[in-house]
Amino acid sequence: MGFPSHAVHLRYQYRKAISTRPYNARGKNLVRCDACLLAKQFCTCESRRQLTSNASFLLVMYDDEVLKPSNSGRLIADLVPDTHAYIWSRTQVNRKLLALLNDPQYQAYLVFPSEYAQPGQTVVENIGPSLTEMHKRPLFVLLDGSWREAIKMFNKSPYLHSLPMLSFTPETAAKYGLRKGSRDFQLGTAEVAALALGVAGEAHNAASLNAWFALFIESSMFSRSRKSTLDRTPLIQLTDAFHQSLHK
Repeated sequence: MGFPSHAVHLRYQYRKAISTRPYNARGKNLVRCDACLLAKQFCTCESRRQLTSNASFLLVMYDDEVLKPSNSGRLIADLVPDTHAYIWSRTQVNRKLLALLNDPQYQAYLVFPSEYAQPGQTVVENIGPSLTEMHKRPLFVLLDGSWREAIKMFNKSPYLHSLPMLSFTPETAAKYGLRKGSRDFQLGTAEVAALALGVAGEAHNAASLNAWFALFIESSMFSRSRKSTLDRTPLIQLTDAFHQSLHK
């Protein structure tokens, strides 16, 4: 693969190991790459490059989300070196997750729509320059699952209610959206991470993550296609666009 396994790979391997039956995703008969979970002939691992970033991410993943080939949370871990991932549990909070949220080197922000903020929970739209003065890294906490699952994780996790909530307006989110959910701000996890990178002052890294996401979407579409012959020009163009974004 060219890179060591990252946090999402490790969670995937763990979740797969404890499964009592195979996870039957769409295209279950495909021969997939074990790292990117795309069809092997459309694997993107050789194109992967890590970014230099001061931002950190914590993915709190719903139970089987990590098994889904369509999951875009792994794309964040592909590029951003300081990315952590844990599988959510309603009844047992992971001690390492809590320790990370309380680590003094970080300032954690829950990235979530402000309308769900608990009474008294701080809501911000920008993180400001004060973190540099405090010698802290922003730790963006993302709830990785379907929209319904994300709401459940938030409501059932009191330890998230004390975190400052970073919220984007629908207008801001829609401007960057590559796909639409049932709500204007319902973007893929990787797209939300790109917005967070932009807020952290890392516009170039945000552009690279969006380019990596675009390549992932197109490669996924190719993986699902039943055509006997495929023009790979779109994949080549998106790969080139991703590499170009790294040098801007």
